[in-house]
Amino acid sequence: MKEITKLMINEFKLKDLGMDFMGYSLQKNDIYTFHHLIIPNRNNGPYARWNGAILCGKSSHPYLHLIEAKDYDIFCYITSEMIDMNIKGYLDIDNLKRIRAVLKQFEKEHETDRGKKGKILIKEEYKRRVIK
Repeated sequence: MKEITKLMINEFKLKDLGMDFMGYSLQKNDIYTFHHLIIPNRNNGPYARWNGAILCGKSSHPYLHLIEAKDYDIFCYITSEMIDMNIKGYLDIDNLKRIRAVLKQFEKEHETDRGKKGKILIKEEYKRRVIK
């Protein structure tokens, strides 16, 4: 795990809160991962606090990238909410509720979407959030 990831987990008290920047909790055999917010990893974005959010590696992080591919506007909205919390220096319940609302909207619009192999794109673990 990168040092910045550890620092952000501690600074944002993610273990105490039991959730990440999108309102997901770590499940068994999962880890927190660094998500590039402003300059993406594919563009050599730095692993720096100002450029990151901490997400769950098996749920919120892959889900966010699925959303990025399917609905870029929703991806940008969620990113904006996470940038706002990064600037504030804490997870804000209002930001998390807005993220939850837009995730529910995305799920309603794409609940029957399937990938190339015929599997449902929105996995059950993507719907399990701390913020109900």
